[in-house]
Amino acid sequence: MSEEYVIECENLKFFYPGSETAALNGVSFSVRRGEFLSVVGHNGSGKSTLARLLNGLLQADEGTVRVLGTDVGDAKNAVEIRKSVGIVFQNPDNQTVASIVEDDVAFGPENIGVDREEISRRIEWALGAVGMLDYRHATPSRLSGGQKQRIAVAGVLAVKPQILILDESTAMLDPKGRKEVIDVVKRLNEEEGMTVILITHFMEEALLADRTIVMNKGEIALSGTPEEIFESGETLETFNLSLPKITVLCNALRGAGMRIDNVLRPEELAEKIAENFVNRGISGGQSQKFTPKPFESAHEWDVEISDLSFTYSKKSPFAKKALDGIDLKIGEGEFFGVIGHTGSGKSTLVQHLNALIKLPSANKKYRAKKPKNGQPAPVIPRISVGQFDLSDKKCDFKALRASVGMVFQYPEYQLFAETVFQDVAFGLKNFNKNLTPEEIAQAVESSIEIVGLNYEEVKDKSPFDLSGGQKRRVAIAGVIVTKPHILILDEPAAGLDPKGKNEIMELLHKLHREWCKTVIIVSHDMDEVAENCTRACVISEGKVFACGHPADVFKRADELRSLGLDVPMTAKIADGLARRGYIIDSDCTLDDFSEKVIGLFNGEGEGNA
Repeated sequence: MSEEYVIECENLKFFYPGSETAALNGVSFSVRRGEFLSVVGHNGSGKSTLARLLNGLLQADEGTVRVLGTDVGDAKNAVEIRKSVGIVFQNPDNQTVASIVEDDVAFGPENIGVDREEISRRIEWALGAVGMLDYRHATPSRLSGGQKQRIAVAGVLAVKPQILILDESTAMLDPKGRKEVIDVVKRLNEEEGMTVILITHFMEEALLADRTIVMNKGEIALSGTPEEIFESGETLETFNLSLPKITVLCNALRGAGMRIDNVLRPEELAEKIAENFVNRGISGGQSQKFTPKPFESAHEWDVEISDLSFTYSKKSPFAKKALDGIDLKIGEGEFFGVIGHTGSGKSTLVQHLNALIKLPSANKKYRAKKPKNGQPAPVIPRISVGQFDLSDKKCDFKALRASVGMVFQYPEYQLFAETVFQDVAFGLKNFNKNLTPEEIAQAVESSIEIVGLNYEEVKDKSPFDLSGGQKRRVAIAGVIVTKPHILILDEPAAGLDPKGKNEIMELLHKLHREWCKTVIIVSHDMDEVAENCTRACVISEGKVFACGHPADVFKRADELRSLGLDVPMTAKIADGLARRGYIIDSDCTLDDFSEKVIGLFNGEGEGNA
């Protein structure tokens, strides 16, 4: 092997047991020492399979993998390979082994014989690198999904591998957490020469690499610099990948007569747009103002929350206040977004809405506390969902849960039955004991088809044999089969490729139009909220920081960034234009933003020269 290359793969083929279709089919490539390589591709394209072959978790059926000159296919090399190749998976729970964070981070170094003093230094360094030093004595199971992911990254960093593979490792992080992890990875790559392979669906992450590989149906479809890959335009769509939003915007502006090259960063595009305005003689101006339409609720299924506070493990050393006096109203008919940094309390909030977490007053043994002499009466949190009073111990919680469907952060965890049919039918049978087998079969078939799966193909399959995207659809089918009035989804599109994300959101809008009165999504994706939600609230440190139309919320860009959040791509470009004297007042959606830019370009704005 050449000293120049740390990984060499030749004609790799891999079949999962029972499958006649190759997960990898003739894959050949090399990775240079110190290279930063990004790998993108649709769900099921073979990206994760490739990652597992590189550190010996899977063995190729054909072909060879050599890492640092060592044959990965030889079982006796397994330990040395895994010292050299660290991999961080998409789901952090798959990598958590200890009950205390610092013990979890120490696990890898201990197993390769690092001495105690060095382990202590590595724990400090690795936790500091991912911003989790304050949690070194915490219990991983009590952390949020994003916090767990940072711990998983720290555990791999503590081994100090020569090659670091991240398999969708930032998928569940908030924008600040994602940036922190990527910054750490870039620093390791640039300053310590660590070779990095980043498997991602975030196109802005892929842009940071030296080289990008596009996977499609188990094969390498494209390889080149990120600029070369994303300038290939519509070619990406033939591989089931959506174009980056910024590329779509460039195409729209170019189609309207503006001289815009394909650029990959918002600040660059703001500069190009401003140049077009200057060349048109537009020295400054404002697009037509955006005014949000007032939302009118039918009120029958409004959600009202007042004085909601919640502490995990109350009266224990692990006590953690997750919610602190939440007041919020969500009107019937809204497509409502809940956004916030990792650990802000978003998931805790929505789990109260179908009483997965019950209010204290709803517990059977609850007795209201009498106020002490001279003290005000204790505040009693209240939640009402339609006609259900969730603060009342006599509330019909079974009927509530049939009316308020919940899809969790990791939908795969909701799957448990032997077949897809049984899984989807489970909730329906429990909520309605009077249905005939024929009615159940009809409802299950309808739900499976609604989520875009072929009923005959999947009904008898084990849900655990499906791809990640298919599992998510089955989990959603199992919730919508009862036709809930309110549908709550915690990070519904996280971990999906861009096309998969679009398909999930289109599905939710279809349900919302046809029969689901209200949809509530928890999301870290600011573009997702801007493009889909009628209103959104920002949760920070257990409190409501802001609530309103996404365009109004995202105008507070600096404040949002201080909370570990970000703003949509269109808001970033608008900010760059504002600094150059051009005000684009849009609803932050791609369509409205491009329309306003084109309108100003054509002289339809205010105050143009």
